[in-house]
Amino acid sequence: MTIVDTPERRQLRELTRSFVTREVLPHLAGWERAGEVPRSLHETAAKIGLLGIGFPESVGGSGGDLLDSIVVTEEIIRSGGSSGLIAALFTHGIALPHIVAACGDTAGSGAGGPQHLIERYVRPTLAGTMIGALAITEPDGGSDVAGIRTCAVRDGDHYVVNGAKTYITSGIRADFVTTAVCTDFPGSGSLSLLVIDRDSPGFTVGRRLEKLGWHCSDTAELSFVDVRVPVANRIGPEDTGFLAIMQQFATERLSLATQAYATAQRCVDLAVRWCRDRSTFGRPLAGRQLVRHRLAEMHTRAEAARAYVHEVAERVAAGQPVVTEVAMAKNVAVAACDHVVDAALQLHGGFGYLRDAEVERHYRDARILGIGGGTTEIMNEIIAKGMGL
Repeated sequence: MTIVDTPERRQLRELTRSFVTREVLPHLAGWERAGEVPRSLHETAAKIGLLGIGFPESVGGSGGDLLDSIVVTEEIIRSGGSSGLIAALFTHGIALPHIVAACGDTAGSGAGGPQHLIERYVRPTLAGTMIGALAITEPDGGSDVAGIRTCAVRDGDHYVVNGAKTYITSGIRADFVTTAVCTDFPGSGSLSLLVIDRDSPGFTVGRRLEKLGWHCSDTAELSFVDVRVPVANRIGPEDTGFLAIMQQFATERLSLATQAYATAQRCVDLAVRWCRDRSTFGRPLAGRQLVRHRLAEMHTRAEAARAYVHEVAERVAAGQPVVTEVAMAKNVAVAACDHVVDAALQLHGGFGYLRDAEVERHYRDARILGIGGGTTEIMNEIIAKGMGL
């Protein structure tokens, strides 16, 4: 099963391709060197409706659903963008959903509640004038969400927050951070989500983290020392943060799975083009059976991963509880991507090892996909539980 290719989605693909061709490809190499994308790119993407895809119009979005978001992600990479670009430009895809979901659960709560957060953070972000980030991972915690130690102690109409976060995507540029905090003793698993403004006294954005890949996506360490956060900036009731985080993991994992199979598909395209144009010993590389068979295997793995991710995404969009299948989809897509990008770079030979080669960027960027949103090993544990083991 694949995502239904409606006229609207064909238009969305065309819009996305045009955006990448015009606004991204001439500048991507420079953004890689700079370590971030410009804030103006967010505004440009917002003006044509791309930034708000998957968010309801009632909160400032462009409408559409999970499947439309997958179409955009896939097309950006297939058009020559990268998963690093996705991470930088669409960080709101993990920073905002908790706020929007809380507003849906308690609509009309007025100022000081979810609607206040919609107006203060969601609408400006979807308009491209603010940038949000999600802060869950801690220096000594890794994938142990329940073990979060950043604490928020209630003090009248505020929480006082102390702790640290790391590996925060868009942490350098973010105007606010949706932050997981412990509202009991450290590591108790009693979690809440707070929206913390960058300019809050005691909130420090630490050093820019240098990475193997995703060079155009800024990543930071964050520190909170006696940061006072209004209770009105809490997302949902106290101690519901863990459930909120878990509920949004499916979307994040499917996005990463999409990035993985789309990267694989793009690398197949690059390798086919290279093998047709490149000749050795008087013959095009594509004229050799060994090369043709390798390309065929790469194409098969990418297409199989795409089909399975689409099938699982359709089920998630329909509201089915498919936690195990989401984990399998991520692992299948990541495994396909790992194999294909390695084979594609090998087929490019020495040129594939150069920064001028697009395949080199995909090779670097692909490595994070089996780590972010839950490692391959965590996915296997979820799958094992789904098997009753």
